[in-house]
Amino acid sequence: MLQAIADIFSYSFLMRALIVGVLVSLCASLLGVSLVLKRYSMIGDGLSHVGFGAMAVATVLNAAPLAVAIPVCVITAFLLLRINEKSSMGGDAGIAVTSSGALAIGIMVISMTTGVNTDIYNYMFGSILALDNTDMILCIVLSVIVITIYFLFYNRIFAVTFDETFSKATGIHTGIYNMILAVLTAVTVVLGMRMMGALLISSLIIFPSMTSMKLCKTYKSVIVVAAIVSVVCFIAGLLISYLYAAPTGASIVVVNIVVLIIAGIIKRGRSK
Repeated sequence: MLQAIADIFSYSFLMRALIVGVLVSLCASLLGVSLVLKRYSMIGDGLSHVGFGAMAVATVLNAAPLAVAIPVCVITAFLLLRINEKSSMGGDAGIAVTSSGALAIGIMVISMTTGVNTDIYNYMFGSILALDNTDMILCIVLSVIVITIYFLFYNRIFAVTFDETFSKATGIHTGIYNMILAVLTAVTVVLGMRMMGALLISSLIIFPSMTSMKLCKTYKSVIVVAAIVSVVCFIAGLLISYLYAAPTGASIVVVNIVVLIIAGIIKRGRSK
């Protein structure tokens, strides 16, 4: 185990994966608490499918995948929020329609042009080899921006998360802060797709938040524990992936599931 940890610091591709993964895990866990409490956690799944469709089109056009996917997902996040607020169609239905449609478009575009190649496989299921230095720098910059904005508007996001009606009555522009939350989620999802894949990235948002909610009672403690759980589970999953040549995204999700089960057992033991 110690040798495996030492290897991570000796291989550049593993170092890139570690740096990006820790930052994305932090972003996802912070945003995930609010999204789970607002019962809007599946927006990550919907946006990941939209991101896949955008990356598929970008690959066919020989464009930079992240440069195309990020603005597309941000616009989609805005539209999903508007659907949830204004349309008779519920938020979950809007996510389902958008995600399935984007996934279908991405698959159709690829199958009719270049066929399913390695890059698209990586976008679907994730790969630590998919990150290059340019991706790493972009991910670091955007992750720092996401974390900074989150903490700048922490109090407002907290208020909107727990009681949107009361927040609106006190003069808080809830629509703006919901939009900020959606945009930050869109950016985080696209950044995490390189590591986790479109099919698994939403797990980084959901699992750490659910685990921390079983162990903690206050909002701040839930956020802190969610961040710790997310980073620890990512590192453990990365080690398992390296040691046993397992898919990175799947390894991280399995570790998160085990930790969630342990947290459930601890909560049940406390209640007795």
